[in-house]
Amino acid sequence: MLARVLSCATVGIQGLLVEVEADLGAGLPTFAIVGLPDAAIRESRERVLAALRNTGFEFPARKITVNLAPAHVRKEGARFDLPIAVALLLASGQIPRHTALEEGVFVGELALDGSLRGVRGVLAVAAAARREGWGPLWVARENLAEARALDGMAVHALDSLAELRGDESVVRARRAPSPAPACEGSPPPDLSEVRGQSLARRVLEIAAAGRHNVLFVGPPGAGKTMLARRLPGILPPLSRDEAVEVSTIHSVAGRLRGGGGLIEHPPFRSPHHTISEAGLVGGGRGPMPGEVTLAHRGVLFLDELPEFHRNAIEALRQPLEEGFVSITRAGSATIFPASFVMVAAMNPCMCGFRGHDRRSCRCAPEAVTRYWSKISGPILDRIDLVLEVRALPLGDLFEQGQGEPSASVRARVLDARARAAARPRARGNPALHGEADAILRRAAEAFSLSARGLLRVRRVARTIADLEGSAEVGPPHVSEALQYRASAPVP
Repeated sequence: MLARVLSCATVGIQGLLVEVEADLGAGLPTFAIVGLPDAAIRESRERVLAALRNTGFEFPARKITVNLAPAHVRKEGARFDLPIAVALLLASGQIPRHTALEEGVFVGELALDGSLRGVRGVLAVAAAARREGWGPLWVARENLAEARALDGMAVHALDSLAELRGDESVVRARRAPSPAPACEGSPPPDLSEVRGQSLARRVLEIAAAGRHNVLFVGPPGAGKTMLARRLPGILPPLSRDEAVEVSTIHSVAGRLRGGGGLIEHPPFRSPHHTISEAGLVGGGRGPMPGEVTLAHRGVLFLDELPEFHRNAIEALRQPLEEGFVSITRAGSATIFPASFVMVAAMNPCMCGFRGHDRRSCRCAPEAVTRYWSKISGPILDRIDLVLEVRALPLGDLFEQGQGEPSASVRARVLDARARAAARPRARGNPALHGEADAILRRAAEAFSLSARGLLRVRRVARTIADLEGSAEVGPPHVSEALQYRASAPVP
């Protein structure tokens, strides 16, 4: 006897529907799973056996063959426990065949007592099922809110395999309307909490308006981290489609909070400097998305930039330039989106007090040079805005009142982005005329700017003009853009 149900694997951040076929044949009792299963799937036999018996079903004493198709795609994880169990129950006639079961998409891990545990990547599964026109989607209750975050999908949660005994009642429960969950995540901290640092606030506004990368250089306690954490608050809020995309990435990575809905605010990721190359840009078995993909449509903050492993920093070249990461394995390539604003922070030297007003630096010039040499020229060339953040005077720390709130800055950012979007080829090479062009030519010779550096100065100047509502890029805009390009205290 043969039965078939649907499940779903994840390839990158995309869902791929998998047919789970169960055949009960004549012969000695055996259980074989074919179709490139990993170790977790091969272990499903023991979990399914215990779950069926502990929920009052019988494990068929037949020659059992389970096929996961397409066979050329490797399947990973315990998400196939539930579809394997359902296919066996349908093939053995222990539950009646019904359209809701035979056309349903099942994902879930079985406990030995037959209860269901949640799995990661359910948003990708729901998107694939909706795209292919299959459904309903059957998941563990732990994944219910996540699965219902997509409109147009019929979803039902199972607490235990035992619920499949009453098929008609399950179908009626599935048809009951259920509202989509509210968005999850708390709002980012507000820029009004920052004391002083007017130039750094200006840099954040330009970065948000034009998606420019930033490097803050300053002594410990100058507020570099505080500033970086407030950048998401002045970025445009995620649209519905962007929220689905970002939430799917976090779901595949297993980082979407259980019971929550879509991620509403631009993500902020701050990996530790000991992170590996695979952890930063993605990789490993699968492969899995890295921090640059988890920061997609948000902010990637790299504190103590020179302390990151050299290979990890150099691996940022592709995402910083192209907005995605391509991970190639034998016979396949996986592409992860990675369009983010990078904010990096570092000390001016090893001790951190080079150029400090109240502390003296203990580093020799050679040590300062070695410290800065940890960051390669190609990486620095991909950073648009470099600013030396000075330590605040003590009087500023005790000032009363608040600065300009994030909402006001975000309004200007939205206006600037709207102007850029309305202009043809907004991300191209902005044209400069007259004195603005002459200033850039003189600066290119004086600072030995590369072709990439020239282009990035033009783009920053165009963003500054957009923030001021100017249709033309003038000399003040170019001069300010050059200030951020040449202001780093590089030895």
